[in-house]
Amino acid sequence: MFRALLVVVASLNIVIAENGLNAWLRYAPLQNVNSHHLTLASNIIALNTSKASPVYTASLELQKGLQGIFSQAVKISNYTHKTSSALIVGTVDSYSKVYGDGDDVPDLDEDGFWLNTKGDTIKILGQNERGALYGAFEYLSMLAQGDLSRISSVKNPNQPIRWVNQWDNMDGSIERGYGGPSLFFKNGGIVDDLIRVSEYGRLLASIRVNGIIINNVNANATLLSPQNIQGLGRIADVFRPYGIQVGISLNFASPTAIGGLTTFDPLDSGVISFWTNITNQIYKRIPDFAGYLVKANSEGQPGPLTYNRTLAEGANMFAKTLDPYGGVVMFRAFVYNQLNESDWKADRANAAVQFFKPLDGKFADNVVVQIKYGPIDFQVREPVSPLFANLRNTSTAVELQVAQEYLGQQCHLVYLTPLWKTILDFDLRVDRKASKVSDIISSKRFNRPLGGSAAVVNAGTNTTWLGSHMAMSNLYAYGRLAWDPSDEPEDILQDWIRLTFGLDPKVRDTITKMSMQSWPAYEQYSGNLGLQTLTDITGNHFGPKPQSQDDNGWGQWTRADHTTIGMDRTVANGTGFSGTYPPEIANMYENIATTPDNLLLWFHHVNYTHVLHSGKTVIQYFYDAHYSGAEVAQTFVKMWESLKGKIDDERYEHVLYRQTFQAGHSITWRDAISNFYWNLSGIPDEAKRVGHHPWRIEAESMVLDGYTVVPVRPFETASNYTAVITSSNTTAGIATMKLGFSSGTYDLAVNYFDVIGGRAHWQVYLNDKLVGGWVGNHEDTLGHAVSVNLDGHTASRIIFKGIKIAEGDMLKIVGTPNGTERAPLDYVAVLPPGVID
Repeated sequence: MFRALLVVVASLNIVIAENGLNAWLRYAPLQNVNSHHLTLASNIIALNTSKASPVYTASLELQKGLQGIFSQAVKISNYTHKTSSALIVGTVDSYSKVYGDGDDVPDLDEDGFWLNTKGDTIKILGQNERGALYGAFEYLSMLAQGDLSRISSVKNPNQPIRWVNQWDNMDGSIERGYGGPSLFFKNGGIVDDLIRVSEYGRLLASIRVNGIIINNVNANATLLSPQNIQGLGRIADVFRPYGIQVGISLNFASPTAIGGLTTFDPLDSGVISFWTNITNQIYKRIPDFAGYLVKANSEGQPGPLTYNRTLAEGANMFAKTLDPYGGVVMFRAFVYNQLNESDWKADRANAAVQFFKPLDGKFADNVVVQIKYGPIDFQVREPVSPLFANLRNTSTAVELQVAQEYLGQQCHLVYLTPLWKTILDFDLRVDRKASKVSDIISSKRFNRPLGGSAAVVNAGTNTTWLGSHMAMSNLYAYGRLAWDPSDEPEDILQDWIRLTFGLDPKVRDTITKMSMQSWPAYEQYSGNLGLQTLTDITGNHFGPKPQSQDDNGWGQWTRADHTTIGMDRTVANGTGFSGTYPPEIANMYENIATTPDNLLLWFHHVNYTHVLHSGKTVIQYFYDAHYSGAEVAQTFVKMWESLKGKIDDERYEHVLYRQTFQAGHSITWRDAISNFYWNLSGIPDEAKRVGHHPWRIEAESMVLDGYTVVPVRPFETASNYTAVITSSNTTAGIATMKLGFSSGTYDLAVNYFDVIGGRAHWQVYLNDKLVGGWVGNHEDTLGHAVSVNLDGHTASRIIFKGIKIAEGDMLKIVGTPNGTERAPLDYVAVLPPGVID
């Protein structure tokens, strides 16, 4: 056992190359461990040695962790005689049966555990086997962070459902996935090699996730074929030792797609028989099957409304088939219709309450309505969905998104936990009583049988899992918050940093600062004042395109014109959305004077010259925020560079590449949004920054040979609204310019477009001497959604630092096309030290 009255752990700067596969479960050796009376357990007693048992998994994990952290081999034993150097792991019941002294074990809820390191024997006891595994991971997390203190700690979950959702498709692609192909599917079936699935299960169990939906909510009915059901069984067998139950998304029209029926009416006897038979087949192969996730009557998906049946009737059909087995239906509240923007009262934000509030109390007890955290769709800031306050007789779960669909797609550092905390901690004041969202989804506030959390993760086969090492902080934090929503974002973050990157204080402090600044910075340079993320909502959701919010039926409108901006969601004059909240919250949002600035344009339609609580006008705040956010993003590069030598080269370079990209792309965001609203409003930036770039050389103003000037659409995503491309896809282009800047040392930034369809390359020369070159291969290196166009998705920047330039020097850029990528150029910025373009 570990007995430590005083432990000092000194972290040495010893770094070994890592690819991220182990994430926060590295079990890196502790360096210079000094303590009084530190001894190691001679054996681990597992109170269940069945290989499918989470208790046995816990014993293997303990063995692995102790070996990695302390370089000590510890045997696993099923010999249950208690010794003074034993570590016992099992359930409370098994411990009591074996040792007969379980009376001192504290009361535990389902999945809870007791970790006691105070006595002569270390005890890790769970209310169930899953809880015992969670306790083992908790103990190893402490040790890996250098905490060898003696404790007696009881931990119980806040909520029973702690699931992740994968939007994996049967062909192996992942919708909104940025970390490689599917872990589960390929060519219409389940993959043969499930090693990565096992590794994923290990990660999820370590953050106390207890369920997973493995396929896309836009489901393919062929998943229900007999062969694929057997494949699902193999996946469930792999997850079972980690205490994770497998569920699947369903296509509501499966009875017609694969069942030979002419209807999928949920009240039709043949349809009911079809789903009963499917459910029976699944449970025959997977006795601990978790249940179904259903997306119905949304974004083209079929559902019960097709037959004038209610959403509750559709959900309850599935619930009835699952009930004998204890399965759960997670029924998504993401239901809305296309709308007419000319109707001032139309509002997609009202959809969830309109569809589901009348059905409150009509859902079966094993149905959980899964509600996105905001009324629209994973935006950078939204108010809490009012549906949480309107379903008092229905179990609910919050839907979060680890995959950064609208928030930089893992190419921008955005630590999401502070955003999620604004949702979980929000008090909806139902019946003028404390009604935090975390207490509603836990089932406590309304005394419901179920409740919890689901996160869209979309992990893939990339060794970083999500496509970015830094993005893994969000997956780790999701599990922590689902277990205990009272945890603080910075505390969670620092645990993740120590486990992922080691114990060096500088590493901890630097990554903490970067991460805690990241969400506010992204909000500042993407979308402010509750206007949502001003990305391309009709495209791939990555780069800026503010005009895409309006003039369509999707309902993510800003209603921006030449003089005004924002949605009027008041009861008095607008869509009435504010009135869907309980009275105290409704009154706050109804009144412009009490609406927080950060949600002003969500609830109110105002002039650009409206004065905020801060004293700034709306339009000037827009300009200032976008410049401020982009400026913060530049600092991330310097902060990360300060960690060179303290983090292994592989992960250091991987993160640096993304931070450099983010720094450049944040300027694209800044300029696009600022230019768009400057053009729309005609109101200039008081600081004279917008549209004023003294250090830039526009590509179209250079002397061009083999390059052609083209307009860029949307116009605001290119400096001066134009770019140059090679005259053909087989001939290189040359752009030259005699520099008129004062002699000195500069950073040379080149903005270009990296489109899909080829891998063009560029070279930069100064007086015919090569400065450097690069290849347009972001489709290989970044993982975000791609585009064939010159736009905000493909706008990119590369910087050559510390270049000595003399007035009159000749700058030359040679672009060589490849495939359909015609070496596009936007501009060059010649930046003095410390100047941000």
